[in-house]
Amino acid sequence: MITTNVPGATRALQALRVLAATGPMPATHIARSLGLPRSTTYHLLNAMTEQGFVVHLPEERRYTLGLAAFEIGTAYTRHGSLQRLARPVLARLVDGLHESAHLAVLHGREVLYLIEERAPGRPPLVTDVGVRLPAQLTASGRAMLAALPAAQVRALFADAGAFVQRHEPGPTTLSQLRRVLTRVRAAGVAHEDGEVTPGFASVASAVLDPSGHPAAAVAVTFETERVDDAARLALASAASRAATTLSRRLMGR
Repeated sequence: MITTNVPGATRALQALRVLAATGPMPATHIARSLGLPRSTTYHLLNAMTEQGFVVHLPEERRYTLGLAAFEIGTAYTRHGSLQRLARPVLARLVDGLHESAHLAVLHGREVLYLIEERAPGRPPLVTDVGVRLPAQLTASGRAMLAALPAAQVRALFADAGAFVQRHEPGPTTLSQLRRVLTRVRAAGVAHEDGEVTPGFASVASAVLDPSGHPAAAVAVTFETERVDDAARLALASAASRAATTLSRRLMGR
């Protein structure tokens, strides 16, 4: 639950998340995403600029992340807190399912894979550590996008060029993506089938941080010909339970 005792800190963190998800933005767009008056947003951005977390691009009339934000992000990557918390959760998931699993984070319009736990005897997957894939095509990406505010999704997929395709056709417009994400929210889990790699499907669930923001996603990938509908539901439930466990770990529970 978000604390209301330090609204300035909360707004600053929300602004950082918006800029991290969308890239450079005009102040008016940031204000709209945060639901703040323009004057308040300018005061906030000025304070963050003074501290090095935001940089003003005067020629573009936009704001972007500054060096201080980059230093914190790289420090988190170096310490590997998320990976260290997630590895035992994914290992137990794979041991119980005998299917491969992975952990991904959202990076703009892409997902970045941090962990891949391959089940014994299962073929290698495209979701290796360090690989990036279009978020709207992957189960992991859909799970995280479904947990974002609509304004952030709209900013990420603002034009047709944002909808990169691979093999099977996925959503190619914002309205199509919104319908996909609506189904994800209704089901509590995301699916994809052949849109990343022909012959393979995935199910995924978002990992939420203490503020309810999607910090990552846990996914299970399997060969479609081996798994019937009942088994898919079981895999989806297992991925959801693993994501809930990791969410609790992020909250210190």
